Amino acid sequence: MLSDTPKVLHEIAHAPLVAHALQSARALAPERLVVVTGHGAAQVEAAVSQIDPEVRTVRQTEQLGTGHAVSVARTALEGVTGDLVVLYGDTPFISAETLEAMAAARARADIVVLGFEPEDAGRYGRLVTQGDQLMRIVEYKDASPEERNIGLVNSGVMMADCATMLALIDGVSDDNAAGEYYLTDIVAVGAAKGLSATVVTCDPEETLGVNSRADLAQAEAAFQARARANALSDGVTLLAPDTTYFAHDTILGRDAVIEQNVVFGPGVTVETGATIRAFSHLEGCHVARDAIVGPFARLRPGAELAEGVRVGNFVEIKNAALSEGAKVNHLSYVGDADVGAGANLGAGTVTCNYDGVFKHRTTIGADAFIGSDTMLVAPVTIGDGAMTASGSTITSDVPAGALAVARAQQVVKPGLATRLMARLRALKASQNEAD
Repeated sequence: MLSDTPKVLHEIAHAPLVAHALQSARALAPERLVVVTGHGAAQVEAAVSQIDPEVRTVRQTEQLGTGHAVSVARTALEGVTGDLVVLYGDTPFISAETLEAMAAARARADIVVLGFEPEDAGRYGRLVTQGDQLMRIVEYKDASPEERNIGLVNSGVMMADCATMLALIDGVSDDNAAGEYYLTDIVAVGAAKGLSATVVTCDPEETLGVNSRADLAQAEAAFQARARANALSDGVTLLAPDTTYFAHDTILGRDAVIEQNVVFGPGVTVETGATIRAFSHLEGCHVARDAIVGPFARLRPGAELAEGVRVGNFVEIKNAALSEGAKVNHLSYVGDADVGAGANLGAGTVTCNYDGVFKHRTTIGADAFIGSDTMLVAPVTIGDGAMTASGSTITSDVPAGALAVARAQQVVKPGLATRLMARLRALKASQNEAD
């Protein structure tokens, strides 16, 4: 990856590769999840702990192959019964249906291997079969010319009884071209002990591994294509699907309308009938039914929009709750605030929430009217039905039903503009003559 960041912490749809792999694993409701770390172990362990504190991690201090990686997980698997599934942190798209098919196949075989048939088998390990039985797995570098012609290849994903898999690994040798302990060798070791193996196949897209920036971009594109297709099939309107970008956890309700060039960051829910207009960016927020956001709006973490809220162009909302029917239609910043039902915030309204050290909250009551270019210096409360005059800087609470005016008195000096401009033009002319 040519990066200081461990490969499995590079992100697809705003989530690390390892988070996607863990999500795949959860499809089987496992008793225990274990992540084996190697390069950048401390960073990976910290990230995994944030993703799910219940996941156990173990370190593979020497990278001696996939069989060795599973072997070092023994202590973390102590007391586990049932099947052990081996997934890969850089292979993010294994589906629930595929894992369920592998679990079903365990009824007819001791070992189940996930295979696929790519257009170009390249340097993948080959699956040597007889009928529905898997005889052995041959790594490309160790394969004969005949074996390299096999189109069915190994994904690396395997399933077997936990105790059986660990026992078979003990019989694996590092006598191969790489000098490593291959997990794939357990098929041959098992066959020698009379154990059976079979293959379950999947779409090659599921086995897409990420080993470069180009692979990462390809994986992102594959995720986005699938997310768009799923949204359309769920009854969401995407006016220009290829310009909508989803996060791994984006939730869109039926009959939501998403216009062109909308980007969803993590933690967004948009309910039924809401509209997200063009060129808007949302993250960590909730948009309720029939709300309209944008165009050119930004919703940041903690933004909570109730039913029928209107957030217009060049408006930013952060850590603020807007109640039913509230409107912030243009050129405003609303941060650390509570806005009452039916309140109307005029163009250029700003909640001044940060004093350089602490954040402070603004409360705006139901049906309040905030005049254009009002600065609300928090902490401050505007009562129900209250108003602020345009251009005001409000530093004190405004009672319900009151009008607050906080601006200098206008002074008009007749003819002064004409005289001033004449003087300035004369000054400019004299400077030009001097030049």
